[in-house]
Amino acid sequence: MPVVTPRLSVLSEDFAADPYRHFAQLRERTPVHYEPAIDSYFLSRHEDVQRVLTDHEAFTTETLQVRAEPVMRGPVLAQMTGAEHTAKRKIVVRAFTGRALQDQMRAVRANTAELVAPFLARGRMDLVDDFGKPFAVRVTLDVLGLDGRDWQRVAAWHSGVAEFITSLSLTPERRRHCLDCAEQLEAYLLPVIEERRRHPGEDLISKLCAAEFDGIAMSDRDVTALIINVLVASAEPADKTLALLFKHLIDHPEQLAEVRDDPELLTAAIAETLRYTPPVQLIPRQAEEDAVFGGATVPAGATVFCMIGAANRDPAVFGAPDAFDIHRRDLGTARSFTAAAQHLSFGAGLHQCVGAAFARAEIETVAAMLLPLLDEVRYSPGFRYREAGLYTRGPVSLSLDFTPVR
Repeated sequence: MPVVTPRLSVLSEDFAADPYRHFAQLRERTPVHYEPAIDSYFLSRHEDVQRVLTDHEAFTTETLQVRAEPVMRGPVLAQMTGAEHTAKRKIVVRAFTGRALQDQMRAVRANTAELVAPFLARGRMDLVDDFGKPFAVRVTLDVLGLDGRDWQRVAAWHSGVAEFITSLSLTPERRRHCLDCAEQLEAYLLPVIEERRRHPGEDLISKLCAAEFDGIAMSDRDVTALIINVLVASAEPADKTLALLFKHLIDHPEQLAEVRDDPELLTAAIAETLRYTPPVQLIPRQAEEDAVFGGATVPAGATVFCMIGAANRDPAVFGAPDAFDIHRRDLGTARSFTAAAQHLSFGAGLHQCVGAAFARAEIETVAAMLLPLLDEVRYSPGFRYREAGLYTRGPVSLSLDFTPVR
């Protein structure tokens, strides 16, 4: 009897355990993959994903009204177009470049030193739970101008907001929890917004409060939505990228040794980490008209998920795509954090991530501080590596041993 291969589902436990194992099959056999349970299409080829992300008229962000706006408490940058998008994006970009970026790197260094200090003498640290998660939220609070002492409360609310955005299906109980988190975060932010309107400073919240669009100041709802937008976009991938960088370097000791010997290679290692294992795996869009991809039609009105992890390993674009190689010539370190990036980890087109420069500086700064401290870094005895997440993905934990610092 012929062997019948079960139909692949991106919603299955098997796919969730290791999506990278299935990407080649998707690209080659079903590059336009339909999931009836959620009535959505998944695209896995680089050319198709890039087409969707760069054609913002044929593929809009309308789906974010349902996927993000309820917990963002208002429209986010990715939902905007035209003059409004240009004006508000410029405000946020300015907060992550130039002198502001230099100030933020001081906050990165201070948070790194404070968080790592208790673990140095022990010679053991979980790079995700002990360091990465608190680091990502605390740095973002510094950027926004919020009280760092509130990081645990904000982190709990952020977790609920992120769960709402990154879940393809939610039970009524989890949905209510996520909305409660968003409401509590909004209630926390509104008095801060009111205070910054009266007494503005140099922080991003003050700049948002002082900004105008078409001669009209942004409402509290507008400012709240942009604050939560920045919080999720900055904090959600940061801990994942850092942990994945160290995992890949530990798994490739010869490349780790090269990075230690030549710090200039660190940026290339970060760029390759983003290509090889992007923390944001899915980017949703809505088809405004029937669209054909390789003979398959995506109907108008359908939700389309761009599979960034699969596109970043497309052999039509990258040689030996399933190999981690900080020296690959088809990536281009210099352009990997710009609009000309060959990988799609920051998106592409009109709504490409505004924080790419910040992400590079942040991970580069903290990794450059940690590498000399984590001498002879290795996995802790008995540690078993596991990743989780379909929409965003990263290590559940990363327990590391290293030479104690006396």
